[in-house]
Amino acid sequence: MNIVRNFLSSRFVVGYGRNTLGNKIVSRGSHVVSYRNAPPEHSKATKIGAVVVGGAMWWWVIWHLWHEPDHITGEFDYPTSSKWTNSELGIPKDDA
Repeated sequence: MNIVRNFLSSRFVVGYGRNTLGNKIVSRGSHVVSYRNAPPEHSKATKIGAVVVGGAMWWWVIWHLWHEPDHITGEFDYPTSSKWTNSELGIPKDDA
């Protein structure tokens, strides 16, 4: 419980301060705000984690496409259209 309390108290605190002109400034510790400048560079751990999660996602997709293609191609065989009759296709009889 102590860990949760410390985490919540340090991450989501809204602090108030005053700048040199006396205006109130709201500061949050939950995320980085960058206005009119580039955001800070991501850490190496974040970049590696993103690559690992993306790789795991693509492995999951390709694995299931290879081992369970029925999700894409359908469960049943597609009928051969050359065996269909004109009446099944809705083609009227030739009266000529």
